[in-house]
Amino acid sequence: MSAAHSPDLRPLALDVVSVQSQVVYGRVGNAVAVPTLDALGLAVAAVPTVVFSNTPHYPTLHGGALPAGWVAGYLQDLSARGALAGLRAVLVGYLGDPRQAAVVARWIRARLDACAALCVVIDPVIGDHDHGVYVDPGLVEAYRRELLPLADGVTPNGFELAQLTGRAVHDVDSLVAAARLLLTGRTQWVAVTSAAPDTWAAHKTQVVLVTRTSVDVIAHPRVAITPKGTGDLFCAALTGHWLRGLGLVDAATQACRHVVEALRRTEQAQCAELLLPMSGHPRGDAATSPRARVTAARWRHRQARRPPQTPTPAPDGARPSSYPTP
Repeated sequence: MSAAHSPDLRPLALDVVSVQSQVVYGRVGNAVAVPTLDALGLAVAAVPTVVFSNTPHYPTLHGGALPAGWVAGYLQDLSARGALAGLRAVLVGYLGDPRQAAVVARWIRARLDACAALCVVIDPVIGDHDHGVYVDPGLVEAYRRELLPLADGVTPNGFELAQLTGRAVHDVDSLVAAARLLLTGRTQWVAVTSAAPDTWAAHKTQVVLVTRTSVDVIAHPRVAITPKGTGDLFCAALTGHWLRGLGLVDAATQACRHVVEALRRTEQAQCAELLLPMSGHPRGDAATSPRARVTAARWRHRQARRPPQTPTPAPDGARPSSYPTP
């Protein structure tokens, strides 16, 4: 019997499965999510949905979407290797075509049947105000039908929220009303990035975090560059800090800090691609999963967990402010 199949060896235990794009050059998708989650002490499996040479805004592009059967096989083999016994979260981002959404949703449902406390975060990558829809248009309905009903949390930008809900989101009130249309079933929160730009203060931008009972506006400095991958960074950092034990508002605030730090590093280096924040976050996991805390279900860990560290203070202007619930 080979060492790889020895019953005396334990499988690599995974905390997060991240299903999104992979590029050879650049910092988007799993090239952002994996190092961000790893720096927070979380073991990650990167499942690619597309493999591109770079993002499509460059003059040349090679690669494409992976067959849905391949994606299904990657996910099935993680289960077959015994790596998911302690899985705590699934993060889904950029998809290559609508068939992948059905495959990923079917796998998530099976994982939820095995562990109801599993956290599912969906980043519905569809487009933005500058470029419109830049994925297969069928993905709008695929995210809405297949994946959003399985999510604990959703992280669209303002444009994507409008696409998913069919609502205009010009100010915070209309944005909150649209976001609450997504708060059905399992879904507990929506964190909208680049939210309601007409309401931004000078040199600021904002994230609006919406639950069924609360709204928090998290303002943070606006850095005058627009590299790709900031949404992927925000989603991964929010998920990581949430898993480490921070409350949602604090996790979103820390995610904003990650994005600002990355943008400032990128601007200082005059780099064409996003430079991630310097590593240095304490390693280790929280004592419970967020889903378990919310549902009051007990979460049995395979090993003792270190208590979460005191979060790093947010930058000036990044403290969330309460916004009246409409």
